[in-house]
Amino acid sequence: MNTPAILKRRPTYQAARWNEPVIMEMGAPGRRGIHFPPADPDADSLVPPAARRATPPALPELSEPEVFRHYLKLSQMTLGMTGISLFGTCTMKYHSPAAEQAALRPEMQELHPYQHESTLQGALEIIHSLDLILRELSGMDQFVFQAGGGADAAYMNVCVTRGYLAARGELGQRDEIITSIQSHPCSPATAAAGGFKVITLTLDEKGYPSLEQLKAALSPRTAALMINNPDDMGIYNPEIKEWVRLVHEAGALCFYDHANFNGVMGKIRARELGFDSCMFMLHKTFGAPKGGGGPAVGAYGVREHLIPFLPGPIVAKENGAYTLKTGAQSVGKVREFWGNVPQVMKAYAWARAMGAEGIREASDLSVLANNYMDTRLKRIEGLEMSNPHINAWRMEMTRWGLGPLKEQTGVGTFDVQNRMTDYGIDAYWTSHEPWVVPEPFTPEAGEMYGKEDIDAWVDVLAQVCEEARQDPEFVKSAPHNGAVGKLDVSTMDDPAKWATTWRAFKRKWGGA
Repeated sequence: MNTPAILKRRPTYQAARWNEPVIMEMGAPGRRGIHFPPADPDADSLVPPAARRATPPALPELSEPEVFRHYLKLSQMTLGMTGISLFGTCTMKYHSPAAEQAALRPEMQELHPYQHESTLQGALEIIHSLDLILRELSGMDQFVFQAGGGADAAYMNVCVTRGYLAARGELGQRDEIITSIQSHPCSPATAAAGGFKVITLTLDEKGYPSLEQLKAALSPRTAALMINNPDDMGIYNPEIKEWVRLVHEAGALCFYDHANFNGVMGKIRARELGFDSCMFMLHKTFGAPKGGGGPAVGAYGVREHLIPFLPGPIVAKENGAYTLKTGAQSVGKVREFWGNVPQVMKAYAWARAMGAEGIREASDLSVLANNYMDTRLKRIEGLEMSNPHINAWRMEMTRWGLGPLKEQTGVGTFDVQNRMTDYGIDAYWTSHEPWVVPEPFTPEAGEMYGKEDIDAWVDVLAQVCEEARQDPEFVKSAPHNGAVGKLDVSTMDDPAKWATTWRAFKRKWGGA
Protein backbone atom coordinates (compact mmCIF):
# COMPACT_ATOMS: atom_id res chain seq x y z
CA MET A 1 0.00 0.00 0.00
CA ASN A 2 1.49 3.35 -1.04
CA THR A 3 1.78 5.88 1.74
CA PRO A 4 1.51 9.59 0.74
CA ALA A 5 4.81 11.43 1.07
CA ILE A 6 3.41 13.92 3.54
CA LEU A 7 2.49 11.06 5.89
CA LYS A 8 6.01 9.65 5.66
CA ARG A 9 7.31 13.00 6.95
CA ARG A 10 4.97 12.93 9.96
CA PRO A 11 6.15 11.19 13.13
CA THR A 12 4.65 7.77 13.72
CA TYR A 13 1.88 8.00 16.28
CA GLN A 14 1.65 5.56 19.18
CA ALA A 15 -0.31 6.52 22.29
CA ALA A 16 0.95 5.61 25.74
CA ARG A 17 -0.76 2.59 27.25
CA TRP A 18 -0.85 2.56 31.04
CA ASN A 19 -2.74 -0.12 32.94
CA GLU A 20 -4.00 2.61 35.23
CA PRO A 21 -6.78 1.96 37.75
CA VAL A 22 -9.45 4.55 38.54
CA ILE A 23 -8.37 6.85 41.33
CA MET A 24 -11.01 5.46 43.71
CA GLU A 25 -9.06 2.19 43.72
CA MET A 26 -5.71 3.79 44.54
CA GLY A 27 -3.88 4.89 47.66
CA ALA A 28 -3.83 3.67 51.24
CA PRO A 29 -5.24 4.93 54.57
CA GLY A 30 -3.35 7.84 56.03
CA ARG A 31 -1.68 9.14 52.85
CA ARG A 32 -2.07 12.87 52.28
CA GLY A 33 -1.02 15.44 49.73
CA ILE A 34 -1.93 18.30 52.06
CA HIS A 35 -2.73 18.61 55.75
CA PHE A 36 -5.58 20.98 56.52
CA PRO A 37 -5.69 22.91 59.78
CA PRO A 38 -8.28 21.80 62.37
CA ALA A 39 -11.78 23.09 61.65
CA ASP A 40 -13.04 26.09 63.58
CA PRO A 41 -15.18 24.75 66.46
CA ASP A 42 -17.75 27.43 65.68
CA ALA A 43 -18.05 26.28 62.03
CA ASP A 44 -20.64 23.66 62.94
CA SER A 45 -23.07 26.41 63.80
CA LEU A 46 -22.96 27.61 60.18
CA VAL A 47 -24.11 24.26 58.78
CA PRO A 48 -27.71 23.19 59.44
CA PRO A 49 -27.88 19.80 61.20
CA ALA A 50 -29.79 18.27 58.27
CA ALA A 51 -26.94 19.18 55.90
CA ARG A 52 -24.16 17.62 58.01
CA ARG A 53 -22.65 14.31 57.00
CA ALA A 54 -23.29 11.35 59.28
CA THR A 55 -20.17 9.57 57.98
CA PRO A 56 -16.99 10.84 56.30
CA PRO A 57 -17.01 10.85 52.46
CA ALA A 58 -15.53 7.77 50.82
CA LEU A 59 -12.56 9.51 49.22
CA PRO A 60 -9.26 7.90 48.14
CA GLU A 61 -6.22 8.76 50.23
CA LEU A 62 -3.12 9.51 48.16
CA SER A 63 0.12 11.43 48.37
CA GLU A 64 0.74 14.36 46.04
CA PRO A 65 3.21 12.45 43.79
CA GLU A 66 0.69 9.62 43.38
CA VAL A 67 -2.02 12.06 42.30
CA PHE A 68 0.30 13.90 39.93
CA ARG A 69 1.56 10.67 38.35
CA HIS A 70 -1.98 9.31 37.95
CA TYR A 71 -3.31 12.32 36.04
CA LEU A 72 -0.12 12.66 34.01
CA LYS A 73 -0.61 9.09 32.78
CA LEU A 74 -4.23 9.81 31.91
CA SER A 75 -3.14 12.88 29.94
CA GLN A 76 -0.57 10.80 28.04
CA MET A 77 -3.33 8.41 26.98
CA THR A 78 -5.48 11.25 25.64
CA LEU A 79 -5.04 12.36 22.04
CA GLY A 80 -6.86 15.66 22.46
CA MET A 81 -5.56 18.71 20.64
CA THR A 82 -2.08 17.20 20.34
CA GLY A 83 -3.17 16.04 16.89
CA ILE A 84 -4.89 17.90 14.07
CA SER A 85 -8.46 18.68 15.04
CA LEU A 86 -10.60 19.88 12.11
CA PHE A 87 -13.64 19.45 14.34
CA GLY A 88 -16.53 20.77 12.26
CA THR A 89 -19.24 22.98 13.82
CA CYS A 90 -16.92 23.55 16.79
CA THR A 91 -14.34 25.94 15.24
CA MET A 92 -11.30 24.71 17.16
CA LYS A 93 -8.96 27.66 17.72
CA TYR A 94 -5.64 28.29 19.35
CA HIS A 95 -6.12 29.51 22.89
CA SER A 96 -3.54 31.98 24.14
CA PRO A 97 -1.65 31.10 27.35
CA ALA A 98 -1.50 34.84 28.04
CA ALA A 99 -5.30 34.95 28.31
CA GLU A 100 -5.25 31.84 30.49
CA GLN A 101 -2.69 33.40 32.82
CA ALA A 102 -4.73 36.58 33.07
CA ALA A 103 -7.82 34.56 34.02
CA LEU A 104 -5.83 32.90 36.81
CA ARG A 105 -4.76 36.17 38.40
CA PRO A 106 -6.24 36.84 41.86
CA GLU A 107 -8.01 39.94 40.53
CA MET A 108 -10.20 37.50 38.58
CA GLN A 109 -10.02 34.26 40.56
CA GLU A 110 -10.76 35.72 43.98
CA LEU A 111 -13.74 37.88 43.05
CA HIS A 112 -17.16 37.10 44.48
CA PRO A 113 -20.33 38.27 42.69
CA TYR A 114 -21.84 39.46 45.96
CA GLN A 115 -19.04 41.97 46.50
CA HIS A 116 -20.04 45.61 46.38
CA GLU A 117 -20.10 46.97 42.83
CA SER A 118 -17.39 49.49 43.68
CA THR A 119 -14.93 46.60 44.17
CA LEU A 120 -15.87 44.87 40.88
CA GLN A 121 -15.24 47.68 38.44
CA GLY A 122 -12.43 45.93 36.53
CA ALA A 123 -14.39 42.73 35.90
CA LEU A 124 -17.55 44.64 35.02
CA GLU A 125 -15.59 46.82 32.57
CA ILE A 126 -14.35 43.68 30.75
CA ILE A 127 -17.89 42.30 30.52
CA HIS A 128 -19.27 45.62 29.29
CA SER A 129 -16.42 46.05 26.80
CA LEU A 130 -17.04 42.64 25.23
CA ASP A 131 -20.74 43.52 25.13
CA LEU A 132 -19.84 46.60 23.07
CA ILE A 133 -17.62 44.57 20.71
CA LEU A 134 -20.40 42.04 20.06
CA ARG A 135 -22.89 44.86 19.52
CA GLU A 136 -20.61 46.21 16.81
CA LEU A 137 -20.31 42.78 15.16
CA SER A 138 -24.05 42.10 15.27
CA GLY A 139 -25.87 45.42 15.45
CA MET A 140 -27.71 44.29 18.59
CA ASP A 141 -28.33 46.74 21.44
CA GLN A 142 -27.45 44.63 24.49
CA PHE A 143 -25.64 41.36 25.26
CA VAL A 144 -25.69 39.18 28.34
CA PHE A 145 -23.34 36.28 29.11
CA GLN A 146 -25.31 34.16 31.55
CA ALA A 147 -25.92 31.33 29.10
CA GLY A 148 -23.78 28.25 29.77
CA GLY A 149 -23.34 27.54 26.04
CA GLY A 150 -25.03 27.73 22.67
CA ALA A 151 -28.00 25.55 23.60
CA ASP A 152 -28.42 27.53 26.81
CA ALA A 153 -28.49 30.75 24.78
CA ALA A 154 -31.15 29.25 22.51
CA TYR A 155 -33.19 28.41 25.61
CA MET A 156 -32.66 31.95 26.88
CA ASN A 157 -34.11 33.18 23.59
CA VAL A 158 -37.17 30.97 24.08
CA CYS A 159 -37.62 32.43 27.59
CA VAL A 160 -37.31 35.99 26.26
CA THR A 161 -39.79 35.13 23.48
CA ARG A 162 -42.27 33.91 26.10
CA GLY A 163 -41.81 37.09 28.13
CA TYR A 164 -42.26 39.30 25.09
CA LEU A 165 -45.42 37.49 23.98
CA ALA A 166 -46.86 37.48 27.50
CA ALA A 167 -46.37 41.25 27.76
CA ARG A 168 -48.31 41.64 24.49
CA GLY A 169 -51.07 39.25 25.59
CA GLU A 170 -50.20 36.83 22.77
CA LEU A 171 -48.53 33.95 24.61
CA GLY A 172 -51.59 31.73 24.47
CA GLN A 173 -52.16 32.42 20.78
CA ARG A 174 -48.61 32.22 19.41
CA ASP A 175 -47.51 28.70 20.27
CA GLU A 176 -45.40 27.65 17.25
CA ILE A 177 -41.69 28.11 16.52
CA ILE A 178 -40.33 27.51 13.02
CA THR A 179 -36.90 26.01 12.36
CA SER A 180 -35.29 23.85 9.67
CA ILE A 181 -33.93 20.33 9.38
CA GLN A 182 -30.43 21.81 9.15
CA SER A 183 -30.78 24.07 12.19
CA HIS A 184 -28.75 23.02 15.19
CA PRO A 185 -30.86 20.62 17.30
CA CYS A 186 -30.78 23.03 20.24
CA SER A 187 -33.29 25.26 18.41
CA PRO A 188 -36.15 22.74 18.17
CA ALA A 189 -35.18 21.15 21.49
CA THR A 190 -35.26 24.40 23.46
CA ALA A 191 -38.43 25.52 21.69
CA ALA A 192 -40.12 22.30 22.76
CA ALA A 193 -38.72 22.63 26.28
CA GLY A 194 -40.26 26.11 26.43
CA GLY A 195 -43.70 24.74 25.62
CA PHE A 196 -43.85 25.59 21.91
CA LYS A 197 -44.87 23.37 19.02
CA VAL A 198 -41.97 22.97 16.57
CA ILE A 199 -42.43 23.25 12.80
CA THR A 200 -39.41 21.88 10.92
CA LEU A 201 -38.85 22.95 7.33
CA THR A 202 -37.12 20.59 4.91
CA LEU A 203 -34.49 21.41 2.28
CA ASP A 204 -35.17 21.93 -1.39
CA GLU A 205 -32.84 21.60 -4.37
CA LYS A 206 -31.03 24.83 -3.44
CA GLY A 207 -29.86 23.34 -0.15
CA TYR A 208 -32.15 25.39 2.11
CA PRO A 209 -35.94 25.53 2.62
CA SER A 210 -37.94 27.39 0.02
CA LEU A 211 -39.84 30.61 0.62
CA GLU A 212 -43.01 28.73 -0.28
CA GLN A 213 -42.45 26.32 2.63
CA LEU A 214 -41.88 29.21 5.02
CA LYS A 215 -45.00 31.03 3.84
CA ALA A 216 -47.07 27.87 4.31
CA ALA A 217 -45.76 27.50 7.88
CA LEU A 218 -46.43 31.10 8.93
CA SER A 219 -49.71 31.90 10.68
CA PRO A 220 -51.13 33.95 13.57
CA ARG A 221 -49.83 31.09 15.77
CA THR A 222 -46.18 31.74 14.83
CA ALA A 223 -44.11 32.93 17.80
CA ALA A 224 -40.62 32.95 16.31
CA LEU A 225 -38.15 31.74 13.72
CA MET A 226 -34.97 30.11 15.05
CA ILE A 227 -32.42 29.55 12.28
CA ASN A 228 -28.67 29.30 11.60
CA ASN A 229 -27.07 30.64 8.45
CA PRO A 230 -24.78 29.39 6.96
CA ASP A 231 -25.70 25.85 7.92
CA ASP A 232 -23.37 22.94 8.64
CA MET A 233 -23.23 22.05 4.95
CA GLY A 234 -21.59 25.41 4.33
CA ILE A 235 -24.59 26.79 2.43
CA TYR A 236 -25.69 30.37 3.00
CA ASN A 237 -29.33 31.22 2.37
CA PRO A 238 -29.29 34.37 0.20
CA GLU A 239 -33.04 34.84 0.74
CA ILE A 240 -32.67 35.33 4.50
CA LYS A 241 -33.73 39.00 4.50
CA GLU A 242 -36.99 38.05 2.81
CA TRP A 243 -37.44 35.26 5.39
CA VAL A 244 -37.10 37.77 8.21
CA ARG A 245 -39.46 40.24 6.55
CA LEU A 246 -42.16 37.57 6.16
CA VAL A 247 -41.80 36.39 9.76
CA HIS A 248 -42.09 39.95 11.05
CA GLU A 249 -45.06 40.55 8.78
CA ALA A 250 -46.71 37.59 10.54
CA GLY A 251 -46.07 39.30 13.91
CA ALA A 252 -43.31 36.94 15.12
CA LEU A 253 -39.68 37.28 16.26
CA CYS A 254 -36.48 36.16 14.49
CA PHE A 255 -33.50 34.55 16.28
CA TYR A 256 -30.15 34.12 14.51
CA ASP A 257 -28.11 31.14 15.72
CA HIS A 258 -24.58 32.38 15.01
CA ALA A 259 -22.83 29.11 15.85
CA ASN A 260 -21.39 29.21 12.32
CA PHE A 261 -20.31 32.83 12.51
CA ASN A 262 -16.64 32.09 11.83
CA GLY A 263 -17.05 32.17 8.05
CA VAL A 264 -19.02 35.43 7.96
CA MET A 265 -17.67 37.44 10.91
CA GLY A 266 -17.04 41.01 9.93
CA LYS A 267 -19.08 40.46 6.74
CA ILE A 268 -22.71 40.44 7.88
CA ARG A 269 -24.59 41.79 10.89
CA ALA A 270 -27.74 40.24 12.32
CA ARG A 271 -29.44 43.62 12.65
CA GLU A 272 -28.94 44.49 8.99
CA LEU A 273 -30.65 41.24 8.06
CA GLY A 274 -33.54 42.25 10.32
CA PHE A 275 -33.09 39.79 13.22
CA ASP A 276 -34.41 40.64 16.68
CA SER A 277 -31.83 38.57 18.57
CA CYS A 278 -28.75 36.46 18.02
CA MET A 279 -26.28 34.22 19.79
CA PHE A 280 -22.51 33.75 19.65
CA MET A 281 -20.42 30.99 21.23
CA LEU A 282 -17.40 32.49 22.97
CA HIS A 283 -15.81 29.03 23.24
CA LYS A 284 -15.92 28.63 19.47
CA THR A 285 -15.74 31.84 17.52
CA PHE A 286 -13.99 34.06 20.06
CA GLY A 287 -10.98 31.97 21.04
CA ALA A 288 -11.98 30.90 24.54
CA PRO A 289 -10.85 27.30 25.17
CA LYS A 290 -13.10 24.48 24.07
CA GLY A 291 -12.89 20.82 24.95
CA GLY A 292 -14.32 18.21 27.26
CA GLY A 293 -17.76 19.79 27.19
CA GLY A 294 -16.68 23.25 28.23
CA PRO A 295 -16.01 25.74 29.70
CA ALA A 296 -18.64 27.29 27.46
CA VAL A 297 -20.38 30.66 27.23
CA GLY A 298 -23.30 31.57 25.01
CA ALA A 299 -23.42 35.31 24.38
CA TYR A 300 -27.02 36.34 23.79
CA GLY A 301 -27.86 39.70 22.24
CA VAL A 302 -31.14 41.51 21.50
CA ARG A 303 -32.45 44.67 19.95
CA GLU A 304 -33.95 47.41 22.06
CA HIS A 305 -37.53 46.12 22.18
CA LEU A 306 -36.38 42.88 23.87
CA ILE A 307 -33.98 44.39 26.42
CA PRO A 308 -36.64 44.65 29.19
CA PHE A 309 -37.05 40.86 29.16
CA LEU A 310 -33.37 39.93 29.40
CA PRO A 311 -32.18 37.86 32.38
CA GLY A 312 -30.45 40.04 34.92
CA PRO A 313 -28.23 41.43 36.04
CA ILE A 314 -27.12 43.46 33.01
CA VAL A 315 -23.82 45.32 33.22
CA ALA A 316 -24.38 49.00 32.43
CA LYS A 317 -22.19 52.09 32.52
CA GLU A 318 -23.64 55.12 34.31
CA ASN A 319 -21.83 58.32 35.28
CA GLY A 320 -18.45 56.81 34.51
CA ALA A 321 -18.96 53.71 36.69
CA TYR A 322 -20.18 50.19 36.01
CA THR A 323 -23.31 48.91 37.68
CA LEU A 324 -25.61 45.88 37.67
CA LYS A 325 -29.25 46.29 36.69
CA THR A 326 -32.26 44.00 36.27
CA GLY A 327 -35.40 45.13 34.43
CA ALA A 328 -38.86 44.87 35.96
CA GLN A 329 -40.00 42.59 33.10
CA SER A 330 -36.92 40.34 33.22
CA VAL A 331 -37.58 36.63 32.66
CA GLY A 332 -35.28 35.92 35.60
CA LYS A 333 -31.95 34.16 35.78
CA VAL A 334 -31.25 31.39 33.29
CA ARG A 335 -27.93 30.77 35.04
CA GLU A 336 -26.19 32.12 38.10
CA PHE A 337 -24.90 35.68 38.37
CA TRP A 338 -23.19 37.09 35.23
CA GLY A 339 -22.07 33.83 33.63
CA ASN A 340 -18.58 32.30 33.28
CA VAL A 341 -16.57 35.51 33.73
CA PRO A 342 -13.05 34.07 33.18
CA GLN A 343 -14.14 32.82 29.74
CA VAL A 344 -15.70 36.19 28.95
CA MET A 345 -12.33 37.76 29.77
CA LYS A 346 -10.50 35.32 27.45
CA ALA A 347 -12.90 36.08 24.61
CA TYR A 348 -12.40 39.81 25.23
CA ALA A 349 -8.61 39.31 25.03
CA TRP A 350 -9.01 37.43 21.73
CA ALA A 351 -11.24 40.10 20.21
CA ARG A 352 -8.92 42.93 21.25
CA ALA A 353 -5.87 41.08 19.97
CA MET A 354 -7.52 40.39 16.61
CA GLY A 355 -9.10 43.78 16.11
CA ALA A 356 -11.70 44.47 13.42
CA GLU A 357 -9.22 43.91 10.59
CA GLY A 358 -7.95 40.64 12.08
CA ILE A 359 -11.47 39.31 12.55
CA ARG A 360 -12.31 40.00 8.89
CA GLU A 361 -9.04 38.38 7.77
CA ALA A 362 -9.73 35.30 9.92
CA SER A 363 -13.10 34.97 8.20
CA ASP A 364 -11.43 35.13 4.78
CA LEU A 365 -8.85 32.51 5.77
CA SER A 366 -11.55 30.24 7.17
CA VAL A 367 -13.54 30.25 3.92
CA LEU A 368 -10.38 29.86 1.83
CA ALA A 369 -9.13 26.90 3.89
CA ASN A 370 -12.50 25.18 3.77
CA ASN A 371 -12.77 25.39 0.00
CA TYR A 372 -9.16 24.28 -0.46
CA MET A 373 -9.96 21.27 1.72
CA ASP A 374 -13.18 20.59 -0.24
CA THR A 375 -11.23 20.63 -3.51
CA ARG A 376 -8.90 17.93 -2.22
CA LEU A 377 -11.67 15.85 -0.66
CA LYS A 378 -13.51 15.68 -3.98
CA ARG A 379 -10.63 13.61 -5.38
CA ILE A 380 -10.98 10.80 -2.80
CA GLU A 381 -12.93 7.77 -3.95
CA GLY A 382 -15.81 6.79 -1.66
CA LEU A 383 -16.71 10.31 -0.51
CA GLU A 384 -19.76 12.35 -1.39
CA MET A 385 -20.39 16.01 -0.68
CA SER A 386 -23.71 17.12 0.75
CA ASN A 387 -25.91 18.61 -1.98
CA PRO A 388 -23.37 17.55 -4.64
CA HIS A 389 -25.40 19.21 -7.39
CA ILE A 390 -24.73 22.66 -5.89
CA ASN A 391 -21.54 23.83 -7.54
CA ALA A 392 -20.92 26.85 -5.33
CA TRP A 393 -18.29 27.76 -2.77
CA ARG A 394 -19.05 26.56 0.76
CA MET A 395 -18.53 28.67 3.87
CA GLU A 396 -16.63 27.69 7.02
CA MET A 397 -17.34 23.94 6.74
CA THR A 398 -18.97 21.35 4.50
CA ARG A 399 -20.78 18.21 5.48
CA TRP A 400 -19.38 15.21 3.63
CA GLY A 401 -20.52 11.60 3.61
CA LEU A 402 -18.87 8.18 3.39
CA GLY A 403 -22.02 6.54 2.03
CA PRO A 404 -20.34 5.28 -1.16
CA LEU A 405 -17.42 3.82 0.84
CA LYS A 406 -19.86 2.06 3.18
CA GLU A 407 -21.66 0.51 0.21
CA GLN A 408 -18.37 -0.60 -1.37
CA THR A 409 -16.59 -1.94 1.72
CA GLY A 410 -18.95 -2.02 4.70
CA VAL A 411 -16.68 0.53 6.45
CA GLY A 412 -18.70 3.42 7.90
CA THR A 413 -17.96 6.83 9.34
CA PHE A 414 -17.31 5.64 12.91
CA ASP A 415 -14.84 3.05 11.61
CA VAL A 416 -12.96 5.69 9.62
CA GLN A 417 -13.07 8.08 12.56
CA ASN A 418 -11.47 5.48 14.83
CA ARG A 419 -8.81 4.52 12.32
CA MET A 420 -7.76 8.14 11.71
CA THR A 421 -6.80 8.43 15.39
CA ASP A 422 -4.12 5.78 14.72
CA TYR A 423 -2.34 8.47 12.71
CA GLY A 424 -2.53 11.04 15.52
CA ILE A 425 -5.57 12.79 14.02
CA ASP A 426 -8.30 13.81 16.45
CA ALA A 427 -11.59 12.00 15.91
CA TYR A 428 -13.67 14.15 13.58
CA TRP A 429 -17.19 15.39 14.15
CA THR A 430 -19.83 13.37 12.31
CA SER A 431 -23.10 15.33 12.20
CA HIS A 432 -25.97 16.61 14.23
CA GLU A 433 -28.94 14.29 14.35
CA PRO A 434 -30.88 13.45 12.30
CA TRP A 435 -28.36 12.52 9.62
CA VAL A 436 -29.34 14.11 6.33
CA VAL A 437 -26.16 12.77 4.69
CA PRO A 438 -25.35 9.03 4.87
CA GLU A 439 -22.29 8.21 7.04
CA PRO A 440 -21.47 11.89 7.58
CA PHE A 441 -18.38 13.77 8.67
CA THR A 442 -18.06 17.54 8.95
CA PRO A 443 -14.49 18.92 8.86
CA GLU A 444 -13.76 22.58 9.51
CA ALA A 445 -10.29 24.03 9.04
CA GLY A 446 -11.07 27.51 10.39
CA GLU A 447 -8.31 30.11 10.25
CA MET A 448 -5.89 28.37 12.62
CA TYR A 449 -4.54 25.39 10.66
CA GLY A 450 -1.98 25.83 7.91
CA LYS A 451 -1.88 24.19 4.50
CA GLU A 452 0.48 21.45 5.73
CA ASP A 453 -1.95 20.40 8.47
CA ILE A 454 -4.92 20.40 6.10
CA ASP A 455 -2.94 18.34 3.59
CA ALA A 456 -1.93 15.85 6.28
CA TRP A 457 -5.53 15.51 7.47
CA VAL A 458 -6.81 14.87 3.94
CA ASP A 459 -3.97 12.43 3.22
CA VAL A 460 -4.79 10.42 6.34
CA LEU A 461 -8.44 10.24 5.30
CA ALA A 462 -7.44 9.13 1.79
CA GLN A 463 -5.11 6.51 3.27
CA VAL A 464 -7.86 5.11 5.52
CA CYS A 465 -10.32 4.93 2.62
CA GLU A 466 -7.71 2.96 0.63
CA GLU A 467 -7.19 0.66 3.64
CA ALA A 468 -10.96 0.12 3.79
CA ARG A 469 -10.93 -1.20 0.22
CA GLN A 470 -7.94 -3.49 0.82
CA ASP A 471 -8.63 -4.74 4.37
CA PRO A 472 -12.01 -3.54 5.70
CA GLU A 473 -11.83 -5.65 8.87
CA PHE A 474 -8.56 -3.97 9.86
CA VAL A 475 -10.25 -0.56 9.67
CA LYS A 476 -13.36 -1.80 11.46
CA SER A 477 -11.28 -3.08 14.38
CA ALA A 478 -9.44 0.25 14.87
CA PRO A 479 -8.03 1.98 16.82
CA HIS A 480 -4.80 -0.03 17.00
CA ASN A 481 -2.31 2.59 18.19
CA GLY A 482 -4.43 4.18 20.90
CA ALA A 483 -4.55 3.65 24.63
CA VAL A 484 -7.69 1.53 24.39
CA GLY A 485 -9.32 -0.56 21.71
CA LYS A 486 -12.82 -0.18 20.37
CA LEU A 487 -15.33 0.15 23.19
CA ASP A 488 -18.40 -2.01 23.62
CA VAL A 489 -21.28 0.45 23.17
CA SER A 490 -24.05 -2.13 23.54
CA THR A 491 -24.94 -0.83 27.00
CA MET A 492 -25.08 2.86 26.03
CA ASP A 493 -28.88 2.84 25.74
CA ASP A 494 -29.44 0.92 28.99
CA PRO A 495 -29.67 3.24 32.04
CA ALA A 496 -29.42 0.20 34.31
CA LYS A 497 -25.81 -0.19 33.14
CA TRP A 498 -24.74 3.45 33.34
CA ALA A 499 -22.34 4.38 36.12
CA THR A 500 -21.29 8.01 36.07
CA THR A 501 -20.15 7.99 39.71
CA TRP A 502 -18.15 5.56 41.83
CA ARG A 503 -21.15 5.02 44.09
CA ALA A 504 -23.33 4.12 41.08
CA PHE A 505 -20.65 1.77 39.76
CA LYS A 506 -20.46 -0.11 43.06
CA ARG A 507 -24.23 -0.30 43.28
CA LYS A 508 -24.83 -1.46 39.70
CA TRP A 509 -21.74 -3.58 39.12
CA GLY A 510 -20.91 -4.68 42.64
CA GLY A 511 -17.59 -2.89 42.46
CA ALA A 512 -16.29 -5.58 40.10
